Amino acid sequence: MGLKRPVSEPSPDRPVFRKLELHVAHGCNLSCESCSHYSNHAHAGIVSLEDADRWMGLWSRRASVTRFSLLGGEPTIHPELPRFVGLVRKHWPRTNIEIVSNGFFLHRHPSLPAVLAADPDARLVISVHHMAQEYQEKLKPVFALLQEWRRDHGVVATIRPAHKNWTRRYEGFGDTMLPFEDADPRASWQTCPARHCKQLLDGRIWKCEPLAYLPMQKAKYRLSEKWDPYLGYQPLEPDCSPAELQAFAALEDEVACGMCPAKERLFELPVPLRPPRSRAIPAI
Repeated sequence: MGLKRPVSEPSPDRPVFRKLELHVAHGCNLSCESCSHYSNHAHAGIVSLEDADRWMGLWSRRASVTRFSLLGGEPTIHPELPRFVGLVRKHWPRTNIEIVSNGFFLHRHPSLPAVLAADPDARLVISVHHMAQEYQEKLKPVFALLQEWRRDHGVVATIRPAHKNWTRRYEGFGDTMLPFEDADPRASWQTCPARHCKQLLDGRIWKCEPLAYLPMQKAKYRLSEKWDPYLGYQPLEPDCSPAELQAFAALEDEVACGMCPAKERLFELPVPLRPPRSRAIPAI
């Protein structure tokens, strides 16, 4: 049976999601150990504009979104990334839009700065994953390009030091990946950096990225049966009642949170650059 959540009485107001995220691409050119999106596990695939349009349309009249994030994986792998900005704006006219990217493939999207410049509530966030010299050298052309975009379009990117305070979200890798067994879902939720990061996937809304993309892990790896309770998690379906939607938006910790650590598990992230022969453009 799937993990169940409580249902409360509906509010007269539309529920508000503080943050709603969409993977536009599942692949990534980096391999950050213990990535909460499992992007270090060499997944592939993109979301079509048509599918994303349909998924958003299922929810845009039912819920408000404070911030909508386009990410992955690495979103710049998607050949039509700039068009997603207008798509989100069509469905949520007042939301803040952000594209979260490691920056290495920004040069593939020469139309993106004009798109961002035309929307005052859309921004680009560059997530920096290491301070090693090798990594920083590869960032130099990225920052040079951003300087051009600032000069020509007024686009200013926010730099997010993702490598700082990097935490472990699960133990092991691939077939040997295991959930934590701290048995304190409340503490896990309170310490979780993704506690407000709802995911839009397959037309449904998921509590967080570790739960949303766990089935993708299961399809590729022989995961331990310890993951079975979390694979039974039930996301919010688009035909849910107003009461179910309100309850989902308000819910904090639940049983599924127990898959993650109950305390901050800091560790020093190894340099996430893939080996040379793996640095080709990821499959889409």
